[in-house]
Amino acid sequence: MKLENATELYFLNLMFITDFMKAGLTQLPYETDSLEPNISRMTIEYHHGMYLQACLRNLGELTSGTKFENLDLETIMKSAEGPMLNNALQVWNHTFYFESLRPAGNSELKGSLADALIESFGSLELFRECFIKASMSLFGSGWVWIILNPAGVIEVLQERNAGNPLRRGLIPLLGCDLWEHSYYLDYQHRRYDYLNSFWSVINWDIIEERFLYAKGMKLGNTFLS
Repeated sequence: MKLENATELYFLNLMFITDFMKAGLTQLPYETDSLEPNISRMTIEYHHGMYLQACLRNLGELTSGTKFENLDLETIMKSAEGPMLNNALQVWNHTFYFESLRPAGNSELKGSLADALIESFGSLELFRECFIKASMSLFGSGWVWIILNPAGVIEVLQERNAGNPLRRGLIPLLGCDLWEHSYYLDYQHRRYDYLNSFWSVINWDIIEERFLYAKGMKLGNTFLS
């Protein structure tokens, strides 16, 4: 499975798990060493090539022979429980995460997205501060998301463990993985240093694409129902 552009990621939740299993991992939109020195090749190879692959394999095994076997990923995320739910969420979360990055210095926060962030947070500096604060204050493992709420306002949201805003009816624009597997090889327990490096490799062009796409979506569609 190869996605042609960022907006297609919003249809990941409609993909059947059998399609995921046949296609395997999504191809990274950059080389594994392209994010260095911010995120090392070793981390990318482990995080994408081993951890995400394991979640995908686990999900296939857990759904095999069950009522979920031929269901789409969105339905599994909404209806499953326990390990099946956790692996489904992590497959979606990580695919979204890796598609959100690009080599440092090649993307700038600007345009309609920047205007919306200034409207929501007061300034881009305050937005970044809010994101860092939420990420540093999340206890244990989890995710911090930049989301668009039903009122069309951008917010920063903490989710523990494998939490995903889709389950709350919110539209994710960016997710930051705060499980230690995403940064321990490079930064050990220095989460703040990881966050600064993560910020340097965000692909703001794709985040703006997602924002503009999400603004055009109507409440009550498959994505939010």
